[in-house]
Amino acid sequence: QVRLVESGGGLVQAGDSLRVSCAVSGRTFNNYAMGWFRQAPGKEREFVAAISRGGIIKDYADSVKGRFTISRDNTKDTVYLQMNSLSPEDTAVYYCAADQTPGLPGIKSYTYWGQGTQVTVSS
Repeated sequence: QVRLVESGGGLVQAGDSLRVSCAVSGRTFNNYAMGWFRQAPGKEREFVAAISRGGIIKDYADSVKGRFTISRDNTKDTVYLQMNSLSPEDTAVYYCAADQTPGLPGIKSYTYWGQGTQVTVSS
């Protein structure tokens, strides 16, 4: 069983930066592609970013391209989401997810999910 634990969320002001982390345990981390998703109040969960097992392939939602960066440290079994130039529209619970698919998983293909970390951006 794979366990994912997010951390690093909080309350920031518009224009600030924040990095959220997701620590993975239970299986070999570098066997899993990782993704970040978010869910704002009253909205469906949406894709934010993804990274392949080796960290070579990355993908981003159009709404975060140029502002967010996904990365992973396979020596620490952790995936990160660096968020810059935050706006109130980025307020959401941020979830990380894992899947063994080579390359990047389809958005609906992720097998394992964390509990989420709240990110709130004030105007």
